[in-house]
Amino acid sequence: MHPLQCVLQVQRSLGWGPLASVSWLTLRMCRAHSSLSSTMCPSPERQEDGARKDFSSRLAAGPTFQHFLKSASAPQEKLSSEVEDPPPYLTMDELLGRQRKVYLETYGCQMNVNDTEIAWSILQKSGYLRTSNLQEADVILLVTCSVREKAEQTIWNRLHQLKALKTRRPRSRVPLRIGILGCMAERLKEEILNREKMVDILAGPDAYRDLPRLLAVAESGQQAANVLLSLDETYADVMPVQTSASATSAFVSIMRGCDNMCSYCIVPFTRGRERSRPIASILEEVKKLSEQGLKEVTLLGQNVNSFWDNSEVQFNNAVPTNLSRGFTTNYKTKQGGLRFAHLLDQVSRVDPEMRIRFTSPHPKDFPDEVLQLIHERDNICKQIHLPAQSGSSRVLEAMRRGYSREAYVELVHHIRESIPGVSLSSDFIAGFCGETEEDHVQTVSLLREVQYNMGFLFAYSMRQKTRAYHRLKDDVPEEVKLRRLEELITIFREEATKANQTSVGCTQLVLVEGLSKRSATDLCGRNDGNLKVIFPDAEMEDVNNPGLRVRAQPGDYVLVKITSASSQTLRGHVLCRTTLRDSSAYC
Repeated sequence: MHPLQCVLQVQRSLGWGPLASVSWLTLRMCRAHSSLSSTMCPSPERQEDGARKDFSSRLAAGPTFQHFLKSASAPQEKLSSEVEDPPPYLTMDELLGRQRKVYLETYGCQMNVNDTEIAWSILQKSGYLRTSNLQEADVILLVTCSVREKAEQTIWNRLHQLKALKTRRPRSRVPLRIGILGCMAERLKEEILNREKMVDILAGPDAYRDLPRLLAVAESGQQAANVLLSLDETYADVMPVQTSASATSAFVSIMRGCDNMCSYCIVPFTRGRERSRPIASILEEVKKLSEQGLKEVTLLGQNVNSFWDNSEVQFNNAVPTNLSRGFTTNYKTKQGGLRFAHLLDQVSRVDPEMRIRFTSPHPKDFPDEVLQLIHERDNICKQIHLPAQSGSSRVLEAMRRGYSREAYVELVHHIRESIPGVSLSSDFIAGFCGETEEDHVQTVSLLREVQYNMGFLFAYSMRQKTRAYHRLKDDVPEEVKLRRLEELITIFREEATKANQTSVGCTQLVLVEGLSKRSATDLCGRNDGNLKVIFPDAEMEDVNNPGLRVRAQPGDYVLVKITSASSQTLRGHVLCRTTLRDSSAYC
C-alpha cells in the first residue's frame, strides 16, 4: 500500500478532517520519502507556503466567531433528553426504562419542584412510568434540599424508612433502586454513598440528563453517581412534565445557580454559577403552558431578577447593569445582554389572561424599568419578595448582602411609591454569626417598620463550604437562636395581620385553586399578592354571560369581597366569575 493510502486510512479511522491533518500528513510523507523527486515532495519552503495558503483559504471560507455564537444560542433540533447512543459498557436496552415505575418525592424550594418535573420528563422519554404508590415503585427518587441542617436530617430519616422497604422487597420482583437527587447529592456525595449503602444513585442538579445511564449502571448492583456542576446547563430544551393534572399554575425555570456568594448560603456550591436560559426557549415553554389552559406561571431562579440572556445579538450592546440605589454586588457586573425587564415584558405578552409571578429575587436587582413594568401590566402580580435576612447593617455586612438597612428601607419606600398596593414578603435569619441582642432588636424594628404581608423566618444553620463556615464563628447558642426566632415570628404575625386587614371591605381578584383543605363547603384561591383567600362554594353570576349562574372551578378568576383577615389568610364571599382583563373595572 502506498504511504499516502496508509495515512488516509488512519485519518479516516481516527475521524480526522482534512484541515486537522494536512500539516501532519505532508510532514510525514516528506520525511519518509525524502529520496523521491521534487515533483512528488516539494521543497520545505514551497511546501510551507502552499500549506499556509491552503490554510488561509480554508480559514476565510470557514465559520467565524459569530457562527459559533449563533449555533450555541440556537435551539437544538433534537431534544437532548431523548435516549442517545449508549456508552460502550451499556446496551440500548439497558438504557431504557422498560416500563419500570418511578416514585418521586420533592423536598425544599420551588426550584426542586421544577427539577422534579425536569427529571421526570427525561425519565419518561426513556420508557419509565410514573407511580404515586410507593409500594409498587421500582425506583424511588428523592429530590433534596441542603439549605438547612433540618432539611438534610429529614432526608436521612426518610432513607432509614426506605431501607426497611428495600429489605422487605420480594425476590420475585426486580430490585428496588433508590436515588438522591439535587442539592444534598451535590453537597454530601461521599457521605451518602458511604453511610447509606442502600442508595443506588446520586445525581446533582446539573446531572438529570444522566439519570437513564445512572439507573442502568445501578441495575448491575453498583452505586452510580454524577454530581458534576455545569457552567452552561439550563435544561432549556427539556419541557418539564406537570406533576399535577389539575394544576392551575406552573413553575418555569429561567436560570440556574447564583453568583451572589452570601456568606451563609450553600446554593452557589450546590447549584453552581449563574447561567440563564435563552429567552426564546422560555417563551416557548410559557406558550405551551398557556395552550394547556394554565392561568399562572412563576418564573424561577436563585437570583431570578439578575437574569441575563447573552445571546448573539446582544454582544455589541454593552448596556451596564442597573442596580437598586445604594446596593452593590460581590462580583463583576455583567455587560450587555437581555435583562429581566425585557424577559418580563415578553412573558407578560404571551397571554393577557395568564398571571405572572417571579421568585426568588435579590433586592439589588430592582431597577426602575422592572418596577414600572410591574405597575403597568395587569397580568404581572403586584407582589414582590424582598429578602432582607436582617435589620442590622452590621450583620448584613457580615452576610455579604451588598446593602445597608438604610438602603433596604429606601428601596421599600421606592417600591411602594412605584407600585401602589403592592404586597411585600421577605426572608429573615435569626442568630447569624456574631448577632447581638442589639442586632436582633434592629431586625424586630424592621419587621414593624415595613409590615410585610408574608414572611419566611428561620434560625441560622451553619453550612460547610460557605464563607461563614471558613471565616466566622457560629457563636449564638441554639436556645438563643430559637428564642429570637420565636420573637420574630410573633412580631411578623402581628404586623402581617395589620397589613392584611387593610384589605377588609375591598374586592379582590382571586384565581381559584380548588376546595379548601379545612372545609368541603369552601373554595380556596390566591389573590394578586399571593395570599390565600377562602370563600364559600356558591353559585354566582358570570360577567361575560349575563343571567348565567355558575359555580367556580379550578382555573377560574372570581371577584371576592374580603370580610376578614389574619396573618396568613383572607376570607370573603364571592361576587362573580370574571376575566383578568375585565376585573380591573371592579378592583
